[in-house]
This record gives sequence, C-alpha cells and structure tokens, in this order.
Amino acid sequence: MPTAIARLLDTRWFPPLARLILTFCFWGSGLAKLADFEAGTAEMAYFGFSPPALVAVLVIVVQLLGSALVVLDRAAWLGAGMLATFTGLTILLVHDFWNMTGPEAVGHFHTATEHVTVIGAMMVAALLSRRTRADRVASSHGALPA
Repeated sequence: MPTAIARLLDTRWFPPLARLILTFCFWGSGLAKLADFEAGTAEMAYFGFSPPALVAVLVIVVQLLGSALVVLDRAAWLGAGMLATFTGLTILLVHDFWNMTGPEAVGHFHTATEHVTVIGAMMVAALLSRRTRADRVASSHGALPA
C-alpha cells in the first residue's frame, strides 16, 4: 500500500468520516422525513404501509439511530444490523421486481441489487468495528493483534 494512503487510513478523522459517508443514505433520508414529516408519511402511504404516520416514525428512528450507532462506533454491530435489516425489508416490500414487468421491473431489480451491496457494506462495518475494538483491547493488554 502506498505510504500516503496508509497515512490517510491511519488518521483519527478518516474512520468516522468513512462511517458518516457510508450511512449518508440512511441519515439523510431520516433527517428529510423528520424535516418534512408530512411528505415522509405520504411516502409510506404511497408504498401501502398502514398506519403511514407510525411507519414513518419507525423508519426515522431506525435510520437515525442505526446511523448514529455506526458513525459513533458505539454498538456499531447493532446499528449496522438495524440498517441492513431495514434495507433487506425494502427489497422485499418496496422493490419486489419479481412481481413487476418491463422497465419498472428492471429499475427495481437494479435498486434491489444496490441494496444488497449496502447490506454487505453494513456487514463490513460491523466486522471492522469488532476487529478495531479487539485490536484496542489486545494492545491495551500488551498482546499483539491477530
């Protein structure tokens, strides 16, 4: 690895920035729904969720709390799990391309495959958080990280 890249990755600010960017689609959506709750509720109604206001509240909580846990690296496994589960459910409930035809099916298929990638990214975030914590514990006890 080039030295400049290694130095960048080793800075204190890079990991939280990476986690902030990783979760942008979630906290951005949650903040938008919070700022315009009526539009967030209308979105839930559009997708057939009932009661739409309650579902909007739950979506906002999952998106903001899950993001915060990942960004702050506090119970990142839980935050990443919340966001991954939410993303998987959107595939099943909103992007069900297998029930569609034509261009609509193609568009939702591509969105669903992107969502699978986001789920994988949440898995990596949880894994890296665990390894980073394990490395910190090992180094504080004088052991070398595995």
